[in-house]
Amino acid sequence: MQVEIDPYSGYCFGVEFAIQMAEDELQESEELYCLGDIVHNNMEVERLYNKGLRTITREELNDLHDCKVLIRAHGEPPSTYELALKNNIQLIDASCPVVLKLQNRIKHSYDQISDEEGQIVIYGKTGHAEVIGLTGQTNDEAIIISSEDDLDKIDFSKPVVLYSQTTKSTQGFYKIKDLIEQRIKAEKGQLTIKDFDANDSICRQVSNREPRMKEFSQQHDVIFFVSGKKSSNGRALYNVCLENNPRSYFIENEEEIDLSWIQPDDSIGICGATSTPRWLMESVSDFLHSQEANVALV
Repeated sequence: MQVEIDPYSGYCFGVEFAIQMAEDELQESEELYCLGDIVHNNMEVERLYNKGLRTITREELNDLHDCKVLIRAHGEPPSTYELALKNNIQLIDASCPVVLKLQNRIKHSYDQISDEEGQIVIYGKTGHAEVIGLTGQTNDEAIIISSEDDLDKIDFSKPVVLYSQTTKSTQGFYKIKDLIEQRIKAEKGQLTIKDFDANDSICRQVSNREPRMKEFSQQHDVIFFVSGKKSSNGRALYNVCLENNPRSYFIENEEEIDLSWIQPDDSIGICGATSTPRWLMESVSDFLHSQEANVALV
């Protein structure tokens, strides 16, 4: 049984930067608040909890004063910064630079099209932390769409500016783009840049992993995709693996592995999302090696 960990899987720059900022701050203080899970991975959240990182909700933030709060890589809407000033909260801002740039682009587009009754449309997951920060740049007026079923939220007689949550599937974004173009043509009989402006704002560090996942999943008999179930990026990348290898399994940790999925002579690939720590993939690898004798008995 051969086991390989994908060398390109694991934290993206933004997540790695946020976790490093949290650990650096915790070296100087016993406790630090974080607005939402620092990463969509329960195992890593638990590890940092043991170091003193305390996850809080937006509601709990309203009651905090005179303390330090970490803003994770997903970014935050303007209202969070306003509340921090009001409550004398020191923000440790670990917002991903890619997300901050996208927030600025959306704010600029919103200011430009407001007089034309245009619409900002974001391809993303409703309620996702990054999407909350993005819609905050539009006074929460942006239209969130996650599938073709949501397209009726858009008024196709008015200008549309499309963006994407940075961690969404590239394939999914361009499918939505094509569908919007078709609906505008059906409504107006033509399509101009004034009618529709599509912006592929998916992080390239994320999108470049899709072809890698396709290649890696085809190189092995079995794929264990390690990710937190809350991770949008994890779900998108896992689906790439599954499309290219039907023996792909989504797991949060080694405890979810069923040895009956494996044959003694299988080549096994381990990979993960941009929110999956390297140490967790290594734990899965160690477990598989430790169970090699048992696989032959299943």
